[in-house]
Amino acid sequence: MTVSEKAELIVKNIKKEQGTNPVVIFKQIAEKEYISIHGPEHHILDGASLLVAYKNAGGEIDLEQALDRLMSEELRMPGAMCGLWGICGAITSIGAALAIIDGTGGNHMQFTSKAIGELGAINGPRCCKRDAMIAFKNGIDYVNAHYGVTLQYEQMQCGFTDFNEQCIKERCPFHE
Repeated sequence: MTVSEKAELIVKNIKKEQGTNPVVIFKQIAEKEYISIHGPEHHILDGASLLVAYKNAGGEIDLEQALDRLMSEELRMPGAMCGLWGICGAITSIGAALAIIDGTGGNHMQFTSKAIGELGAINGPRCCKRDAMIAFKNGIDYVNAHYGVTLQYEQMQCGFTDFNEQCIKERCPFHE
């Protein structure tokens, strides 16, 4: 299955989600058979989870248009961005979602720098799930402080450790 086909499935399925916790929405979709443990589909899934939770919390966006734009932007990003470009795809995905909400590209750099700093402090080999959790934590804090809606957050245990040969286990703040 191509990344574009996975993106279409993500967008189709994520629109059915009703909650205001992007991490719960993420986990519902991440457990589907078409989502790899690592892969560029996370570049769409992470931001889409935030956009859906934002809309469900009362955020004023055209969700169809926002998801289409996110998918268009994120499909241009290569897989293995963290290793090849030095920036995490989860952070760029949440950053793109914030840019869609903002209608601009610059007001949310506080989120980006804080999330990158936290990710860099943990360090370790690739883990799209850990990186997503860090991006969500920082993105939710940013949304709650700036957009007049409240997204839910609770630090959850990962649940994907057995599927990731590079898992850093106890060094990860989300390890079971």
